[in-house]
Amino acid sequence: MLVGIGPGSHDHMTHRARAAIAEADVVVGYTTYIKLVADLLEGKEVVRKGMTEELDRAVHALASAREGKKVALISSGDAGVYGMAGPTYEVLFQAGWTPESDVAVEVVPGASAINACAALVGAPLTHDFCSISLSDLLTPWPVIARRLDAVAAADFVVALYNPKSGRRTQQIVQAQQLFLRHRRPDTPVAVVKSAYRRRERIEFTTLDKMSDCDIGMLTTVLIGNSHTFVRHGLMVTPRGYANKYELHGDGSTREGERPGRSLSTGLLGWMENLRIDHAEGESIAALALRHRLPADYIGSVLAAPLLEPVAMEEAASPEESEA
Repeated sequence: MLVGIGPGSHDHMTHRARAAIAEADVVVGYTTYIKLVADLLEGKEVVRKGMTEELDRAVHALASAREGKKVALISSGDAGVYGMAGPTYEVLFQAGWTPESDVAVEVVPGASAINACAALVGAPLTHDFCSISLSDLLTPWPVIARRLDAVAAADFVVALYNPKSGRRTQQIVQAQQLFLRHRRPDTPVAVVKSAYRRRERIEFTTLDKMSDCDIGMLTTVLIGNSHTFVRHGLMVTPRGYANKYELHGDGSTREGERPGRSLSTGLLGWMENLRIDHAEGESIAALALRHRLPADYIGSVLAAPLLEPVAMEEAASPEESEA
């Protein structure tokens, strides 16, 4: 059982995670994670491993399972988010394992650091977001840098995992520089250390001051998008309701908008305006520059037949939410 134990507090561990640990004969994990669930381990065989011994944990867990023991291999947060699920499956496949083999595998989900930290600081993930690990122990830095630059330009809310350690001190500085190429210096940032653990610490700052904060391996850094704000000690990213509705008064739709339908600047409206602008003489290159989209994509949109709005809306799923 690949068990995500959540941020560390038992209150935020799922019922299934607690049950999996209770069922296990053997519990395998990084030393810090073992400490977080120490009161649940009485009478069990406990295998503690170090920070860089992920593959050893997986190999030991498989060996114990093949001996007929029930094993809980634990990760903080979610086992599938920078956790042990991936390396364990790699070890299993390398050993010739298949889902039909005599060792059954279950992934038990848990709340990842991005969820825990967001809950503590407000509602920063209400719109599109992503996470990037700054650890270059296994990933080449140019790959990480390209991802940072891309998401900064695309205006995602971003969670930075593994932002800094005793040896890796410059990765957070480089990330800051890449973000400042695309984001305002006063972009809100929340620095959350040890969420829901004994030494929890929350610091609100801005992008231009981010790298000066107390940041370590137990820290997650949340960088807002161009609409994120901090008010009364809460970091919030608007979902976009103000684009369609009057938030003050009766909440009616704005002129030109309809509830339950795409924005006037949604796909159909944008395609129509794109055709008008192109017909009036604006080149594909100029349109691509204005919308910050690839020229070949703009060209393909202009070349495609325009769907009628009614046909498009009839084709939409009836389960599609207002969002």
